[in-house]
Amino acid sequence: MADITIDGTTIGANRFLFLDSTGKIPAVDGSQVTTIAAGNIATGTIPIARIDTGTTANKIVKLDGNAKLPALDGSLITNVSGATKSSSDPTISTNPSGGVGSEWHNTSTGEAYICTDATAGENVWINVGAGTGNVVPYSFQGSNYGYVYGGTYPTSADVQKFSLTSDGNATDVGDQSVQRNSYTAASSTTHGYCMGGSGGNVIDKFAFAVANGFTMTDVGNLTQAVNYPSGMSTESYGFRAGGSPSTDRIDRIDFSSDGDAADWANLHTARSAASNGISGATHGYTAGGASDQIQKFQYSSQSNGTDVGNLLRAWENQSGATSSTTHGYVVGSSSVPTAPTNVIQKFPFASDTNSTDVGDITQGVFLPGTASSTTHGYRAGGDMTAGGSASNVIDKYSYSADGNATDVGDLAHTQNYMGQGSQY
Repeated sequence: MADITIDGTTIGANRFLFLDSTGKIPAVDGSQVTTIAAGNIATGTIPIARIDTGTTANKIVKLDGNAKLPALDGSLITNVSGATKSSSDPTISTNPSGGVGSEWHNTSTGEAYICTDATAGENVWINVGAGTGNVVPYSFQGSNYGYVYGGTYPTSADVQKFSLTSDGNATDVGDQSVQRNSYTAASSTTHGYCMGGSGGNVIDKFAFAVANGFTMTDVGNLTQAVNYPSGMSTESYGFRAGGSPSTDRIDRIDFSSDGDAADWANLHTARSAASNGISGATHGYTAGGASDQIQKFQYSSQSNGTDVGNLLRAWENQSGATSSTTHGYVVGSSSVPTAPTNVIQKFPFASDTNSTDVGDITQGVFLPGTASSTTHGYRAGGDMTAGGSASNVIDKYSYSADGNATDVGDLAHTQNYMGQGSQY
């Protein structure tokens, strides 16, 4: 047996190992120490070869040679933003838990959407697949095109379309199912509707997605045959109010299915040849009709209309009308039976009050075609003299600032005795 030196001062072969003054083992070579519990190792580097790695249960995952995770089942990973997969499109009330930036894949059509506004019940989903068909809250105002229908002098069944994003001329893109003039119109998110006119009760519609070459489809009838009615729109329904022969009836058509209109309610006072209708968020409006009266009625309730204000003159007839999100606009009219006017009037939706004169369109007309964009009102054509002198001018006027209209293009052909058009 080898001699053992006990001196407690030197670490080397054949010497006892003394704990230091703190009760710890001094620095020694521990390479031959075995059966130490790994949980007790607090420092140092463990060789990869000694670590139990892999992609099966109870293994430690290590990155591959490209510093990437190997193929794994990630079904239990949470809080990772990913696309929702569904056979249908999102809606404005989808309310994604991921908020703005959430992605949605329609597995039946291949369309993809990104949420850009996660306001509860008013989500906005931008289509990043085909780039069309965005899902946004309903707005009566259009951001793409305006449409006007038919007319007289010359008699025409044409549907004319013009841009709401750039100034320019209209193009002839289709036809009514039956030629009519002095009609009114409504707009859903997907279709334009032409209602009544020429003493008829026909309800026509066409799809906005069809660019041109279409003939509108007869999908039902109003409860009355009328000229010069007023039209309004919500997301789900179109409305027809008044008309000639003088009536106070308000009809409602359901955008979700084709069919006849239902008798919904009554105006405060029967009106013929009032302005084409004005669409607020909660109420529909008519203005004039051989009168200065502004009337409104509720979309959600079958209660009769009320008298809420007055136009500028006591005899307002056959005017055009457009709608911003905050105001109704009345343009032109025959303020006496034979004299067309060029005045632009507006009144607020927020309070019941009279209209004010805020500018002029470029020509005095009555019975023009009209359309509403998100930023401007449009007047197209119209009658410049009693008896048939038609216009082809397209005017626009700003909703954000009062002032005169500007001439921004021409119809495909001169036209009068039209009415409110559609837009999307």
